Amino acid sequence: MEALETNEHRFIPIISDYGFKATFGNESNTLFLRTSLEALTKSVIPIRDIQFEKNAFEALTIDSRSGIYDLACTDEKGNQFIVEMQLAHSPNFIQRMKFYTFHKFNTLVERGQFDYSNLPKIYCIAILEKSILPTMSYHTVANLRSEFGELVDSQMSFIIIELAKFDREAAAIQTDLEKLIFTMKTLHTVTEPTQYPAFWNEEWLKKAIDELDTRKMSPEERFQFARITAINAEAVNDEKRKIEAVKIEAIKKALVWRKLSIEEIADYNDVSIDFVRSVQHQLEDQ
Repeated sequence: MEALETNEHRFIPIISDYGFKATFGNESNTLFLRTSLEALTKSVIPIRDIQFEKNAFEALTIDSRSGIYDLACTDEKGNQFIVEMQLAHSPNFIQRMKFYTFHKFNTLVERGQFDYSNLPKIYCIAILEKSILPTMSYHTVANLRSEFGELVDSQMSFIIIELAKFDREAAAIQTDLEKLIFTMKTLHTVTEPTQYPAFWNEEWLKKAIDELDTRKMSPEERFQFARITAINAEAVNDEKRKIEAVKIEAIKKALVWRKLSIEEIADYNDVSIDFVRSVQHQLEDQ
């Protein structure tokens, strides 16, 4: 995003680092987060209060390798929520979710001196831009179940949102979950209020949208947005350079071995044939 205020980019995407922090991670007003968690977990009981875990929230940042943002929080009943946002394609993201959830589970058990009774619920929520599951649903809730699909335990819930699978039009949207996902997918494409769906005037969404409106940002907010954008861009570029360097070394070794064709080397390293040939020319010039 090159400018803060243009017709093309009036709103900062929720799925950006800044957008995620300004909405899901907004400590001064948790209405959006609380309503979103209720929708994502399909809870009929309102969440009255939420507390952020500082050690997790303060580390909120973009992972330059794959675009991951995260936060952890607890409601007034002690229920634990882990929220992850993943931008890049990550077919093994389920394993990451399991790691976080089991680590949280072990922490809770040890804190209770290995008392397994009355453990709070743990919700591990992944919001993915790409699709990773071989299912049609954009909202998947997974618990421990038997081979017959019978619920065995619901203390841990894995919730996966795949934005790429959501294609509902604004006029057909009814639930808070649908409103949330629609907003996450489309807000940054809107330039004029005439394009707003009516539900964007609901308090929980309106407050979040205002946080992402570049025309309403204070000078300090503009600075923070520019700062985060610059840091993330440099981190991504640095990681790309590292990945490219590793690929170049692998390609050089393959070319020296002379056991693979240029086409096979390109395929194995996920690069173009022209890229392999450019590395080949570098070797010839040495």
